Amino acid sequence: MDKPDAERFEIRDYLREELFPHFLCPGCGHGMALRALLWAVHELSIPKDELAVVSGIGCAGRLGAYIDANTFHVTHGRPLAFATGLALARPDLKVVVISGDGDCLAIGGNHLIHACRRNLDLTCVMLNNEVYGMTGGQASPTTSETRFTTTTPHGNIEPAFDACKLAEAAGAGLVGREVTLQTPTLKDLIKQGLAYKGFAFIEVISDCTEIFGRKNDLGSSPEMILSQKRSMRPDSYGNKVDQPFRPNAFPTGVLALNDRPEYAETYRRHAASVKSAQGGAG
Repeated sequence: MDKPDAERFEIRDYLREELFPHFLCPGCGHGMALRALLWAVHELSIPKDELAVVSGIGCAGRLGAYIDANTFHVTHGRPLAFATGLALARPDLKVVVISGDGDCLAIGGNHLIHACRRNLDLTCVMLNNEVYGMTGGQASPTTSETRFTTTTPHGNIEPAFDACKLAEAAGAGLVGREVTLQTPTLKDLIKQGLAYKGFAFIEVISDCTEIFGRKNDLGSSPEMILSQKRSMRPDSYGNKVDQPFRPNAFPTGVLALNDRPEYAETYRRHAASVKSAQGGAG
């Protein structure tokens, strides 16, 4: 039996339809990631007026424009810096960052490290398509070794960055990873991140069919996304998880939980303590 209309997720309710048609290439995984994010927002009953989405530069950064909420498009690598100020100033908002692998790990890498370290209550969804897709197809920090890009025409020789290990080591409260193929599972992971009181970092393995897939002969969009499910391996908790198409399999699911105080609450308690010690002076 179908769910009542009030309970059914309709993505159009969360989109600025006047901005369509969208700019995404056919088969781009970012569209599935956007659906999972908005599905999670819907199931958590987060009002659109209380949702703030911050994005940077690149294909992932453009997604925020389509969301019918409070959206902010900022400069390359700076969405986490902007979101930090926003979350501190407006604790009534649910702050979400949408960033790409280049935006988040290259020019924005230092901001990611310190966002993890502080453990401020916001959620970062990093869409990893292994390439700078919008600006010419250059190699990014997550491009797999041997892969071809415009800046690695004979194959990439640099090791790929493991963003989740970085986030865990830097102290992020919740760290997780999922592939776009598993959209319901991705939705559930994002829900955990949104509900978590602290900094949640979620990496989404998202296919770039045109700029990355064509250059590396990875097949059509359906072939690329089905290859995410090519084999299985256990994650760090012993659960079976799906392996992306990359040569070095990544575990998926919740990869780390770090029970630490949330930064804004600690900051406000400290500020109140200092004010009290000073006799209430402003």
